[in-house]
Amino acid sequence: MNPMNIPEAQAFILHWGEMGTHWGVNRSVSQIHALLYLSDRPLHAEEICEMLTLARSNVSTGLKELQAYGIVRRQHMPQDRRDHFVAESDLWEMLMRISAERKKREIEPTIATLAELTAKLEGRKDVPAHIQQRIGRMHEFIGTLSRWYDDIRSVPKPTLVALMKLGSRVARFIPGKGKNPSTPTGE
Repeated sequence: MNPMNIPEAQAFILHWGEMGTHWGVNRSVSQIHALLYLSDRPLHAEEICEMLTLARSNVSTGLKELQAYGIVRRQHMPQDRRDHFVAESDLWEMLMRISAERKKREIEPTIATLAELTAKLEGRKDVPAHIQQRIGRMHEFIGTLSRWYDDIRSVPKPTLVALMKLGSRVARFIPGKGKNPSTPTGE
């Protein structure tokens, strides 16, 4: 069944495309992902082109991008030489794969740049102290977030889901509850 024939599915696919642009993902890539996510069977590229009225080149590029994120995989079908594609349907796994790829593409290069800048600024007298401190704190802060993310990835899924459902109530288990520091780095 073509999800584009169901108004609510079509609305989801169009909205996912719009949201993708807000997250820095090409609209076509996001729509391909949404279509595959809603599909009850693997789809080949020509079907995707037809259903979304996209050019073959856009679909090919989009499928490569989604495979690079690890949220779409190629699947071979018996008696058909064409590649078919399916989306990861486990939402938690999809989130973890997207997060890992974004960390690799965006966070790790930022940490490396901040580490380099911090090292270059160390001991410099010709640069205002506040600039040195703020770049250093940003490096420390993003590094801490990165390490926290790495730690969280090792927590079992059921435990993470339980923590998420607790929301801010989890704070009552942390010593010093009720204190409100201005920032994690003390500024």
